Amino acid sequence: MKGLKFILAGIVFGIIMIKSEAASWYRIQEMFRFQSFHMYGIIGTAVSLGILSVFIIKKFKLKNSSGEPIVFENKERGWKQYLFGGTIFGFGWALTGACPGPMFVTIGYGYIVMVFVVISALLGTFCYGLLKDKLPH
Repeated sequence: MKGLKFILAGIVFGIIMIKSEAASWYRIQEMFRFQSFHMYGIIGTAVSLGILSVFIIKKFKLKNSSGEPIVFENKERGWKQYLFGGTIFGFGWALTGACPGPMFVTIGYGYIVMVFVVISALLGTFCYGLLKDKLPH
């Protein structure tokens, strides 16, 4: 029962992704071909809400569901790892038509072929875990 709120949040997330067409392969391809503003509007809204949420969390010193304070750690600033990682992420997104969130949503929507995409993403994450100490960060 403790995980029920996360399952419900996932269901709501999936419904929003489908209804907003953010999980649509066609919408994602339109975005990468600069043919439509639809996805840029969704991403821009998400980024804006994220910035506002972090501001509110910091200003009011909000706590997580366990009652612990939410802490944001400063990260080392550099552009190479973001360029490299973003390029790989973008290629994967363009080739599969889905980023990590919609991958699971599209499986739930009935596109069973996305199981291979999820398996590939998990395999890539596993390989990164094995190699992360040898990679420049």
